[in-house]
Amino acid sequence: MADVNRGNRPLSPFMLGQYYRFQLNSVTSILTRITGNALLISALLIVWWFVAAATSSSAFAIADGFLTSWFGDLVMTISALGLWYHLLAGLRHLIWDQGYALDVKTSDKLGWACLGGSVVLTLLTILVV
Repeated sequence: MADVNRGNRPLSPFMLGQYYRFQLNSVTSILTRITGNALLISALLIVWWFVAAATSSSAFAIADGFLTSWFGDLVMTISALGLWYHLLAGLRHLIWDQGYALDVKTSDKLGWACLGGSVVLTLLTILVV
C-alpha cells in the first residue's frame, strides 16, 4: 500500500536548522572522540622528538625546530587544550558511570564545565609552562 504522506515528512533528521538542532551532549561527545584521536597525533610528534634526540644532533635539530616553531607551538597549545578537555570529559563519564548527574540540566552544566574548564586549564598551563 502506498504511503500518502511520503512527500510531507522530512527525509533526514540532519537537515540542520529545519528539523534538527545539535544538543550540548552530542557536541561534547563528538569533541571527546575528536580530542582522543588528535591526542594520538600529538603523542606521535612527541615520540618523534624523543627518537630524534636519541638518534643524532641533526635529527634533533630538525624535530626541535619544528616543535618550537610558531606552528609547533600552535599544535602543542591545541594539544594541551585537547588533553585537558579529554581529561575533564573522562571525569564527567566517571560521574555518569556512578549514576549521578544524568538529568539534562546537570548534564548540560557538566558539559559547559568541561568546555570552560579545559580553556581555563589550558591558559594556566601556558602561563606556568
